Amino acid sequence: MRAVSNTSPISNLASIDRLGFLRSQFPELWIPDAVAQELRAHPDIGARSRIERALQEGWFQVGSPRDSPLLRILQLQLHPGEAETIALAADIGADIVLIDEQEGRQFAAKAGVAVTGVLGILLRAKRAGELNAVKPAIDELRRRASFFVSASLEARIVAAAGE
Repeated sequence: MRAVSNTSPISNLASIDRLGFLRSQFPELWIPDAVAQELRAHPDIGARSRIERALQEGWFQVGSPRDSPLLRILQLQLHPGEAETIALAADIGADIVLIDEQEGRQFAAKAGVAVTGVLGILLRAKRAGELNAVKPAIDELRRRASFFVSASLEARIVAAAGE
């Protein structure tokens, strides 16, 4: 499965030492240049080290979206990382975009690309037997990555995980 990720899913998973979920779920994972730059400046030293290791090992492929009308429109509406993520996904025919921010998710869906975020990745890991429970991972995201999730979305994810 070919995926393109924005900063937040990688950053959040690196913060809780769960980058391996990306490797197991997405054998071909791309990030645009803007995302690579943001990740290399991660404020948490441990997370930054895990991200650098993944980049050095080559299981994040870094690419640039082509200059296109789609990219230019997205750049007017979104953060640079989100715009490049969606445009790169369209360029390479990605199966899925990994993005957490609601506005970016909406633009990706409008561009015709399937979307998931860090919570969807945790849910997939639980279903694959890589994670015992989603709820403690969400709690850890809150503590270590200052991750925000509404109570209603958390309840839906936890219910979908059968917890």
